[in-house]
This record gives sequence, C-alpha cells and structure tokens, in this order.
Amino acid sequence: MATVKTGLSRKLLTRVLSVYFILTLIVTVGQIFTEYLSTKNHIESELRTLKNTFAESLTRANWELNKVQARIIAEGLTKLPTIEGVQVRDENGDLVADEGQTIPSNGSPVQTGIMQDHPGGIFSYSFPLIFEFSGRESFVGDVTLYSSFDIILSRIEVGIFFLIGNAIVKTAFLIFLFMTAFKHMLSEPLAELTGQMTTFDPEHPEDSKIQVTDGEDNELRMLQQSFNQVIDDFVVSQEKLKGTREALRQANKKLDDQNLILEQEVAKKTASLSQIMLDLEQQKDELIANQRELRQENENRQYIEDELRKRNTELARNMEMLNLIKDQLVESERMASLGGLVAGIAHDVNTPIGVSVTAASYLNERLVSLRAAFDDKTLSNKSMNAFIDEAEQASALLLSNLNRASDLIASFKQVAVDQTSEAERLFNLNSYLHEILQSLKPTFKNTRHQVNIQCPADLEILCAPGVIAQIVTNMMINSLMHGFEHIEEGHISLAVSRDGGHIVMEYQDDGKGMSKEALTHLFDAFYTTRRNQGGSGLGTHIVFNLVTQTLDGSIEAFSEPEKGLRYVIRFPDKHA
Repeated sequence: MATVKTGLSRKLLTRVLSVYFILTLIVTVGQIFTEYLSTKNHIESELRTLKNTFAESLTRANWELNKVQARIIAEGLTKLPTIEGVQVRDENGDLVADEGQTIPSNGSPVQTGIMQDHPGGIFSYSFPLIFEFSGRESFVGDVTLYSSFDIILSRIEVGIFFLIGNAIVKTAFLIFLFMTAFKHMLSEPLAELTGQMTTFDPEHPEDSKIQVTDGEDNELRMLQQSFNQVIDDFVVSQEKLKGTREALRQANKKLDDQNLILEQEVAKKTASLSQIMLDLEQQKDELIANQRELRQENENRQYIEDELRKRNTELARNMEMLNLIKDQLVESERMASLGGLVAGIAHDVNTPIGVSVTAASYLNERLVSLRAAFDDKTLSNKSMNAFIDEAEQASALLLSNLNRASDLIASFKQVAVDQTSEAERLFNLNSYLHEILQSLKPTFKNTRHQVNIQCPADLEILCAPGVIAQIVTNMMINSLMHGFEHIEEGHISLAVSRDGGHIVMEYQDDGKGMSKEALTHLFDAFYTTRRNQGGSGLGTHIVFNLVTQTLDGSIEAFSEPEKGLRYVIRFPDKHA
C-alpha cells in the first residue's frame, strides 16, 4: 500500500510541476526580454535628451572652429554612464572629435534624427548642429552618440537576478504547497482508511465499519460506502451460516478467526512500523532540502548587496562628473554671453567708423586737389574758401562719428573687462548701469522696447562690477528672448535703492509672464521654456548663483501669465 501511495503522489507531482516549470521558464524569459527592450528605449530617450542639453555648446564650438572645446565636450559626454563614444563632424563631414568606442567614419553623410544599430551590440543616435544667426540657420556639422548592449545589461543585471530568484522562491513554495496538500488530502486519509480496515473484527463486523473524517462527497466517501456495504453483506451471510453450521464447525471457525486476528495484528504492527520509517526518512530529506535552499538564498542576498554597493559607488562618481560638466557649461554660457555682446558692439561701431573713413578719404582727396592747384599757381580765394568749408564739415563729421565710436568702445571695454574679472572695486552704480545699457543697445536697436533705469546719482557700492553686469545683462536678455516673444513694444524698469545696510534692486518687465509651475523651476539649471529654440536654461541659474554666492544676497521672482516678471534682489552694502 505504501508503494502505491508513493507512486501515485510522485506521478501527480511530476506532471503538475513539469507544466509549472515550463510556464515559469517562459514567463521569466519574457520578463527579461521585456526589461531589455524597456531599458533600451530608456537609453534611446536619454540620448535624445542629451541632444537638447549639449547641441548648443557643440554648435557654437563648430561655428567658432573651436576644436579643442568640441573635444572637451565630447570627452565629457563619454564620462556619462549611458555614452560609450562620441563623434563630432564639421559641415564637410570631417571628424572634429572622436572619443570612446565608435564606428569608423567613411565620409558618407550621416542619417540624423534616427537610431541605428551596428555590429558588436553597438547602437547610435545622430543629430545635426544648426547655428542660428540673424534669423538664418546654418548647418555646421553633426554629432553621433554611441551606446551598447553592455550598458543595457549592466542596468538590468540586478533585475535579472531578482526575476530568477523570484521564480526559484515561487517554485520552492509551490512544491512545498503541493506536497502538503497531497499529504493532507490524499496520503493521510488513505493511511487512516487503511488503519481502520486492518482493525476488521469478524466477530463484530458492525463495529469494523470505516468512517471518513472529511465531510465532502468524494472518492474516499464512495470507498467508505462500498466497504461498509461489504460489512453489511458479511453480517447477513454470517447470520445465515450460524443457523446451518454445527457446533463443531462453529468451534473450528472460532479458532480460525482467532488465528486470522493474530495474523492481522502482526500485519498491522509491521505496516505501522514501515510507515513510521518512511515518514522519518521523508522528513529527513525535507530538512536537508530546506537547509540547501536557505544557504543558496543567503549567498544570493550577499551577492546582491555587493552589487548594490558597487552601483552606489559608480553613481557617486557619475554625480561628481556631472557637477564638473555643469560648471563648465555655466562658464561657457558666460563666455557665450560676452561673445554676443562683442558681436553687437562690433556691428554698431562699424557704422561710425565707416562714416569716419569715408570723411577722411574725402578730405584727403580735397587736400591733394588743393596741393595741385597751389603748385600750378591756380589756387583762388573761391577755391580756398570752398575747401575750408568742406574741410570744416568733414572734420565735424569725422569728429562726431569718432566720438560716438569711442563712447561705444569705452562702455563695452569697461563692461567686458568687468565680466571677465572678479576683482572688487568702488564704483558709481548709476553710471555703471547706464554703461551696461549702452553696451546692450545693439541688442535692442531693432526693437521698440524701452528700458528705464532709476538709481540715485550718488550711489556708490563696493563689489565686483562684473557680477552686476552679468546679472543685469542676463535679466534683460531673458526679457527680450522670453518675456517679449510676439510683443512688439515692451517696457523694462530697473529701480535701485538703499534700504538700511542693503542694496535693493527691483527689476520689472510687462512681458507674457510665467505660470506658477514654471516659476518654481525658474532658477533650476538647464530649465528653459525655449528648449528647441536655442535656450540653454543657464541664464537665471547663473543670476541665482551670482546673487546668493558672490553677493551673499537673496533673489525672489514674482510672475503671473500675461502680467510680466518681477525680480527683487537684496545684497549687503559693503560700502555703508
């Protein structure tokens, strides 16, 4: 009976668990493949995000033929955990920078805006570098970012181990559940019935009827009914035999019944001992299996903890690298602002210089004609008077235009020198703010926007002038680019006052303003409302750092949609 019970349980467990193992394997492989596709799509999204972050810096580097800056940015990109390699090309397709693991370029045009797969588990994303100047767009090159299968594997490695461990734990739990269910629902009821059957007493057959403790109608209940029916039939037959048998045969029958009872008792004891031995052996095997599972689980947990420590260390190094790259981008943004100022001043200075060159050339021609008339003795009073009048007009024109160019250059020189220097000095804030406005006139000259500065004429402060220039310049450029978008005539006011031991600067424009959600991210690095239109998101971040760190002050921003933007800046007055 024990052999039949073991064989039946084993067959049922083998068939059920085989199906479960196959389903678990298919589901686990499907989850790993889905995790791989999801991680790859996430990396592709990060590559597209990096385009929005670094496209402007690389575009300006290619436009200015600054290959060193392009290589520095490319090398910095390779430090990111998502990037395996970077290729930067100019407008002719020649490589400007080739950093990390890349695919050799054959000089053919690169397809931009799409993801491409390459041999060796490498895939790339390319995008063009478009420089926008004076409303015109110029193609200055392209950039290709490379990533690989190894990066995807490194990201999902912990997830794979978790899925496998989860499948192992669920499988072990299911085996334990099935074994327990088989034991309570099949093995134990069968053993109980067997025990009751072995206590059959032919002398008292009614007392030998079996009882199933489970109240459900199942095969065991049918077995009970059949056995009890056999007992009932046996009782009827026994009663019939009692009436027909003789006393001697009854005595012999009693002796035989006693022998049968003894044999059944021996068989019962033997079966009980065998069952006890089998149960003990089975419990021993279960304990050994549980010990092995616990040991394997501890090893897996130790491995996962080691991997997590390694990932935390790598993340810390990556954060340090990202902070370094952010500082470099902020410095690049400051120099780019100065470069734009140079371009505007150069264009405005070109006009008076050109007029002065023309006047000087004309005056030189008139002097040559006068010299020729003097040498030929044909010089008359009329010619002399005409030359004097023309010379006075030319010299007046020359002097006025040279003075205009000198004023522009002087204003630009002071502002530009201050922006590249952090030396503190005592200066008149009212005059300096007007010099900053003079240097920004080329930026506002083609618009109808108006700027009004209100500052005490005798207000002198002690700080680095370049900080004030950078703050005011960034705020006005932001108003021009963002606040006055689609607005033909805007107004900017800058009011400066002294409040006790502090200087208070209130800046206000009547532009389109900002929403409450956008205002909460105004001073965040790389946050901009013109991500796809050339905005870098560093202007207000630079202003915040200059006010809070360099001037040791505070800055607040207030805005509502269609109601403009207002800044309130307070910093200590060191000269007070």
